[in-house]
Amino acid sequence: MKIKITTLSLLFIFLLYQAKGIGFENKIILKVNNEIVTSLDLENEIKYLQTLNPNLKNLSQKEIKQISKKSIIKERIKRLEIEKFFLKPEVPREYLEKLLKNIYSQIGLNNLNDFKKYLKLNNVKYKNVTKKIETEALWNELIVIKFSPKIKINEDELKKKVLEIKNKNSKSYLMSEIFFELDNRKDLSKKYAEIEEMIKLNGFDNAALKYSVSQTSNLGGKLDWISENSLNKEIKELINKTEVNEYTKPISVSGGFLILKINEIKIIETKIDESKELKKLIRASRNNQLNQYSKIHFNKVKKDIQINEI
Repeated sequence: MKIKITTLSLLFIFLLYQAKGIGFENKIILKVNNEIVTSLDLENEIKYLQTLNPNLKNLSQKEIKQISKKSIIKERIKRLEIEKFFLKPEVPREYLEKLLKNIYSQIGLNNLNDFKKYLKLNNVKYKNVTKKIETEALWNELIVIKFSPKIKINEDELKKKVLEIKNKNSKSYLMSEIFFELDNRKDLSKKYAEIEEMIKLNGFDNAALKYSVSQTSNLGGKLDWISENSLNKEIKELINKTEVNEYTKPISVSGGFLILKINEIKIIETKIDESKELKKLIRASRNNQLNQYSKIHFNKVKKDIQINEI
């Protein structure tokens, strides 16, 4: 008896074999609580990180995969906490576009359309990028809501600082950071030697991707321009002794250690508006404290999360 194969049958056979192919290639590689992470997720994360950090391609495949896994785990942990905290998490479009601008301007692009074209060229979905940015924005909002009441600002001290810098030329720094944590302070020299070796071999941005636990790690540790007036005394003194393209030794800060690299320096010649400068310093102090609370809260949340590699 002859079997008649219809178009529908052919379509079914095609989908069946395609599903088998996908099942073979796209396997589960780890779980974050009950959330699965597949090899396809890892591949997409690698593309995303390499698109924002082209120098990442200079690392070995093993290192790239480790960095990408770390990035996925961090994002999933934050997402789980966000979903517990917010009923319908959503980021306003205007704010999202502002955050995207911060990212694409750091890789030398001028507008959102150019960024979308750049992502498409690198086979990275714009939708996936916006989801990542939304996660960071919602995490920051969560931290603000939870910890703003604990923020302490010494306005009198900041007012004195404004008077000290009034009508003086000041420096502004374009920097990158590596923030890392240690269980035992005795391991600092060993850890720093490890990080420094990575910097020498593969550059500061790749070292930040691998070792930094800061939110800036996915961008190679890149920070926006920071005025020296917003830095604390210890960091300011170290930075003033550091040349462009050089980096500091580990600085002890709340929750861990910070390595700062200077990418550019510019002199700001302007008369300071006392009121505006005070607001800037208050904002910087508030953000610094919130960043510390963010790291503390993330570590606390992470302890209750089950991470299993398969």
